[in-house]
Amino acid sequence: EVQLQASGGGLVQPGGSLRLSCAASGFTFSTRYMRWARQAPGKGVEWVSGISRDGSKTDYANSVKGRFTISRDNTKNMLYLQMNSLKSEDTAVYYCTDGSIRGQGTLVTVSS
Repeated sequence: EVQLQASGGGLVQPGGSLRLSCAASGFTFSTRYMRWARQAPGKGVEWVSGISRDGSKTDYANSVKGRFTISRDNTKNMLYLQMNSLKSEDTAVYYCTDGSIRGQGTLVTVSS
């Protein structure tokens, strides 16, 4: 069974940091370009970041560039998102996805 399980969300103050993790199983993780996406309350899904199969190339939405860092560990089938300098507008449910499969998300709330 293909599974993507995100974790690491929580409540953080503006300017704070969080690290999200995504555990992948049921498919060959190292062969997939992986992405993080998010959905804020009442809004559509927004692509946040992507990483190539070997981790050598990363892409970011303009809204998070310079603040978020995506990484992966193919030996552990894990995807990560380090989020720094968080803003209230980063509040959303964050998902990891390979573009066709979207796992269970984790809620990030940025509030004072």
